[in-house]
Amino acid sequence: MLRMKILIVGSGYVGLVAGACFAEMGHTVICLDIDQKKIEQLNAGKIPIYEPGLEELIARNIKAKRLFFTTNYQQGVKSTSICILAVGTPADEDGSADVGYVIQACQQIAAHMEGYKVIVNKSTVPVGTAALVEKTIQEQLNKRNVFCPFDVVSNPEFLKEGDAIADFMKPNRIIVGINHPRVEKVMRELYLPFNQNHDRMIVMDVPSAEMTKYASNAMLATRISFMNELSLICEKVGADITSVRKGMGSDERIGYAFLYAGAGYGGSCFPKDIKALRATAKGLGQPSRLLEAVDAVNHSQKQLLAKKIAAYFESKGGVSGKTLAIWGLAFKPGTDDIREAPSLVLIEELLRQGVHLRLFDPVAMERAKKLLGEREAIVWCKDEYETAFSAHAIVLVTEWKQFRFVDFSKITPHMKGHAFFDGRNQYRPSEMNVLGFDYLSIGQKDHLAETIEAYL
Repeated sequence: MLRMKILIVGSGYVGLVAGACFAEMGHTVICLDIDQKKIEQLNAGKIPIYEPGLEELIARNIKAKRLFFTTNYQQGVKSTSICILAVGTPADEDGSADVGYVIQACQQIAAHMEGYKVIVNKSTVPVGTAALVEKTIQEQLNKRNVFCPFDVVSNPEFLKEGDAIADFMKPNRIIVGINHPRVEKVMRELYLPFNQNHDRMIVMDVPSAEMTKYASNAMLATRISFMNELSLICEKVGADITSVRKGMGSDERIGYAFLYAGAGYGGSCFPKDIKALRATAKGLGQPSRLLEAVDAVNHSQKQLLAKKIAAYFESKGGVSGKTLAIWGLAFKPGTDDIREAPSLVLIEELLRQGVHLRLFDPVAMERAKKLLGEREAIVWCKDEYETAFSAHAIVLVTEWKQFRFVDFSKITPHMKGHAFFDGRNQYRPSEMNVLGFDYLSIGQKDHLAETIEAYL
């Protein structure tokens, strides 16, 4: 087993997790970023994102002198043999992935290459990007009049925010796209510490590897949108989407994962990747009707809670002027990521309708404050109990674990109303009914409050 020297370009979510995990397994890793302030923070042991266990992992490997941070491309490229690209690929105006940062990184790498290098692309990129990377590097080498052999590998990441370290350390598959047999040996050596139990590496051609990333996320997004569309039908016919999920998931051909109805998906991957895959298909003249439907259903689902809230308060003088408590701002539990979060769509719509909001999230508050700014109609609260104080209703948007067993006896006496909108079907309708709530969820019959005597 060889100890490798690795450069990771991009010290965001993927780059930091990958760098820390490679270092933890004994490799020497340099994480590079052009943001000087970020690098200074990282060298001080402070990380710019929230990911359980990552801060401790980084600190341990900095101390062990296996993990380093720099802004210097020359230093990073010349002292390593494997260069991993983990830069952002934001969506363009047409939804396509912008690979500009990838190309810029390749130009910088090629400007300092000496000897054989393996260029590994972990960024989520359209099919054909590896060929563009290869062309970019070769052109730069030609300008330098330098011969330097290299291989370009597609090695997409499959990390779940909130559980990324476990995903990297114990992957269910390692996708590697190669165009030359010699580089397969290098990649197997790189991932050997993560591959001891059984061979998880799947080697394929580069375009297939690039496509696998998009295909995986598109399938997961499709399952979510399918369940969300079913939830609307369930509400009309009187079925319970949670029961339907159990019945469907028990079929081993379907399984239970990603079959939860809710307020829509968000984050940095699913929305962006669906749009990018649609843009790729459109550019090739290939219809993508299913992907269009997945995107449309998700867009509509993010507006569902606001519609339910408005409908509920219509007979109570309207929603304008009411105070609502919102539990959860991150797009999912275990992260501070609020990109494309359903909470943001809900907040903006409620503010538009004249609602006063009390907001709380266990870890995403600072990011939300920076994005939403100071607004007269928003009060930022310290916990779920303070958030509910004087509220006419509670809206659960992100299913953090600490919201599962709340002591509602400390909440209901201090509320102005008794409505609870559950955007993640976290609670049992009958139990919320006993607590005195008008309970409205997703894909279930609305359980409006009745007296305890009537329930018994």
